[in-house]
Amino acid sequence: MFTGIIEDMGVISNLKKDLDNLHISIKSRLAPELKVDQSVAHNGVCLTVVAINNDEYTVTAIKETLEKTNLQHLSINDKVNLERAMKLGDRLDGHIVQGHVDQTAICTNIEETNGSWVFTFSYNSKFNNITIEKGSITVNGTSLTVVNSQKDSFSVAIIPFTYKHTNFNSFKKGTVVNLEFDVLGKYVTKLMSLNN
Repeated sequence: MFTGIIEDMGVISNLKKDLDNLHISIKSRLAPELKVDQSVAHNGVCLTVVAINNDEYTVTAIKETLEKTNLQHLSINDKVNLERAMKLGDRLDGHIVQGHVDQTAICTNIEETNGSWVFTFSYNSKFNNITIEKGSITVNGTSLTVVNSQKDSFSVAIIPFTYKHTNFNSFKKGTVVNLEFDVLGKYVTKLMSLNN
């Protein structure tokens, strides 16, 4: 479980294909504190640490993960949002995030609004994922509040701190991002479909 509060931006230092898998090495100040077999969210994708070497660690993404997330588009020196798993007893500053990406979306607009930014994303509505006005959404692992909720798009407002400390500062029109929709909303949607 995660909260969607980003702890660090890691930098991709190595990518190694192995059959259908991709071994991803990341440089991060968090690396010395990690342990092999721990879960870390990478752009919102929960992956297991398989090796650690000083300020660098490695995780493995399997074929299903690569097909459903933006990790397949990673390049050396790309920045990824990182969050370690939640500790019991900590404050839940974001919202309940599972680290299981539902689908990707495309950034369609970025508007600077006198000290903050509004990012708009479109996604394929065929998967029956929904957003609601003032509801929670996770974009590349970052817990955010939805504004301007539509059937297949939504916007989020980004404050300067979040812009500076996440990879939102590298987004442009066409950037592919990972989405995890609110777990409560997913259950409600499923129940509604069973009752129809």
